[in-house]
Amino acid sequence: MQVEPFSTLAARVRQAAKDIYPEVVTLRREIHRHPELSYQEHRTTAFIRQYLEGIGIESEPQLLETGIVAIIRGTGASASAERRMVALRADIDALPVQEENAHGFCSETSGCMHACGHDMHTAMLMGAAKVLAGMRDVLRGDVLLIFQPAEEKAPGGAKPLIDAGLLTTYRPSAIFAQHCFPTVPTGSIALCKGSFMAAADELYITVYGQGGHASAPHRTRDPILASAHIVTALQHLVSRLSPPHESAVLSICSINGGHATNVIPGKVSMSGTMRTMNEELRSRLHERLERTVKQVADAFDVQAEVEIRTGYPVLFNDPDMTDFAWDAGKEFLGDLNVQRSEPLMTAEDFAYYLRECPGSFWQIGTGVENSAPGNNLHSPTFDPDETTLETGVGFMSYLALKYLSVSN
Repeated sequence: MQVEPFSTLAARVRQAAKDIYPEVVTLRREIHRHPELSYQEHRTTAFIRQYLEGIGIESEPQLLETGIVAIIRGTGASASAERRMVALRADIDALPVQEENAHGFCSETSGCMHACGHDMHTAMLMGAAKVLAGMRDVLRGDVLLIFQPAEEKAPGGAKPLIDAGLLTTYRPSAIFAQHCFPTVPTGSIALCKGSFMAAADELYITVYGQGGHASAPHRTRDPILASAHIVTALQHLVSRLSPPHESAVLSICSINGGHATNVIPGKVSMSGTMRTMNEELRSRLHERLERTVKQVADAFDVQAEVEIRTGYPVLFNDPDMTDFAWDAGKEFLGDLNVQRSEPLMTAEDFAYYLRECPGSFWQIGTGVENSAPGNNLHSPTFDPDETTLETGVGFMSYLALKYLSVSN
């Protein structure tokens, strides 16, 4: 069977992505108007299903209460060829953020906003689905579409999907996904081999003392003073326990205790995050953190409880799959629009897929010159450049087509 040259294939995909760009903008704005928090994405799920059915793609049996899995079956593979499948993933949930933008499609849900670009991710995968469905004749295998719920809230949606049999039922041989980043120029992508995003753990510390009158601190066991020393002591875990060449972050982000100027409270609660790029270091920091908190608390004659909620693992991009995406990116986007990315201390539950299946996760640029200062991820004024939609639709489509062409 004669295979269409990749240069011709790329040109077809570029034109298809350009043609449906206005439609994808409409999809994105509709999703943006109606954001839904993690595990609550019922309207979004129905919206995606209806769209896919309208372009001839039936959804698979639902594995979780929300989210969609669907397959585009190509007709371009020869009957004797081993049939391969590539998976493409988008996350569909929003954040508990009150939008402060002024454009005409702001969130209509109070206290909820697509402030991380998941509306963009979802619309791009919906657009890629339409492009690929229209090119089944050159699709030499199958494409698994994963519209995943609950990326923003641990335990996330990826692991429950995997536990429900997603990867063992469909057995993709590679998986790819992308994330909007305003620090990367629109029209470009940025990739990183190996450890790309950090493991993220939630920290909860409660300090119990003996409250009393602020004028007589000697008759109290002050949990506020003890908490201040705990926060300071924990910083040595990164500066003195973590090797200088290993990335680690420990931040205490909230402290709550007391309500009056003349009352020492009996309890202080703190919470924060720990980020690491190394599982061995992660385990060691867990142990030392608990020990440090308990020892400082003992020195101040208070009690402390520590809870570490283990979050997403290190996101490790398969080197071969990342090289493949790099080469495909240069072919489709041009050499100047494919960049190397440094590792990031943000976290992503796409890491769970990459533990089970080779693949890669990259940054897709939404940045423009002279962008507003608040145009950042998780900001109430995050406002990504919508021309990114055409780039994302086209590149995901081309990557899937090329992967199946060279794998069969």
